[in-house]
Amino acid sequence: MQAQARLRYYKGSPQKVRLVADVVRGQGIPRALAMLKLTHKRCARDLEKLVRSAVANLEQKMPGVDAGKLVLASIQVNQAPSLKRFRAASMGRVFPRLHKFCHVTVQVAEREK
Repeated sequence: MQAQARLRYYKGSPQKVRLVADVVRGQGIPRALAMLKLTHKRCARDLEKLVRSAVANLEQKMPGVDAGKLVLASIQVNQAPSLKRFRAASMGRVFPRLHKFCHVTVQVAEREK
């Protein structure tokens, strides 16, 4: 049985979020939560909340499931639409600035025996 949780339009570039997602992909839930708690990246706290949400979704589907036997089946980080802004420069010019966003999807499943 699987459950998933989505974090949409997260304010952070997909490249930076993938660095943290690659660390915990395929890990067991207790180990993944511990690794996210000790990671010094800004997105680690939000990914930790997302993993906890996916675990809660699975517990809602299957009451009595043991969280110690769960594993992160997949974490996907995809690019979302960017905000296009401009910064004033000298002599009437402008420099474009892209505020990047991403969509994160976490799937949690029971460990196969």
